[in-house]
Amino acid sequence: MTQQVPSTELSEPDLAGVRNFRDVSGLPTVDGRRVRQGRLFRSGHLAHATAADAAFLSTLGLHTIYDFRNAADQRLEGPDVELPGVRNVNLPLTDPAHGAEFWKMVRDGDLDQLRAALSDGQAAGRMSDTYREIIKDRTAEHSRILHEMAADSVPALMHCAAGKDRAGLSIAVTLLAVGVERDAIEADYLESNAIHRRYKVRRGDNSPSAMPPEVMQLLSPLFEARAEYLAAAFETIEQTWGDTDTYLAEGLELAPETRERLREHLLD
Repeated sequence: MTQQVPSTELSEPDLAGVRNFRDVSGLPTVDGRRVRQGRLFRSGHLAHATAADAAFLSTLGLHTIYDFRNAADQRLEGPDVELPGVRNVNLPLTDPAHGAEFWKMVRDGDLDQLRAALSDGQAAGRMSDTYREIIKDRTAEHSRILHEMAADSVPALMHCAAGKDRAGLSIAVTLLAVGVERDAIEADYLESNAIHRRYKVRRGDNSPSAMPPEVMQLLSPLFEARAEYLAAAFETIEQTWGDTDTYLAEGLELAPETRERLREHLLD
């Protein structure tokens, strides 16, 4: 039976310019251990971090910040705030041009285009497909992250734009590698649905200031963390490699001793 996942709500900082920040701690492993506090963090992008936000982040003792945004994201949002003594690593988990025109359409709010692209389950299908692609096509990036963390790159913070999909998958892969229970991984992933965590879409100059209800309904699958998306990733692991251990050993080239070092760094 899955152990209850401790809530982190009471200890979360009130960050003004960083969405979806949390310490990924307290999650139970299959052998009764827990993810250690202050070792693994996740969030949305840090481009709009205030001075107070940066001061708080500087107290975490971070070794490395992994930014999974692509060039289009960075042009839209800006570069991450720089924290003294912290290594910033940009590892795009989608092609720099992937989705650029699509997100322009989203920001401009063209209803006919949005209907054609997102109605009748297309939006949710797009998300599940993206999760599958990242698992299959970005093994080199995930392998690098886990090897670096097993060496010395902790405490670490992982983020993308919203901190939900690319960061969510990378956190999930990391948690799989140290043996966290699947139900606990899903519970952490679904925390991104909280209203105060949601990504704020920057509207285009010529678009209405508020999105009409139909547009919001069409877009909702893109801005939600859904269990079906994470399930698509887990199913891809099983369909491609047979099981999680083979995925970690062959797909990500993690030797048993590397996984054990990860566990030493990340677990109580």
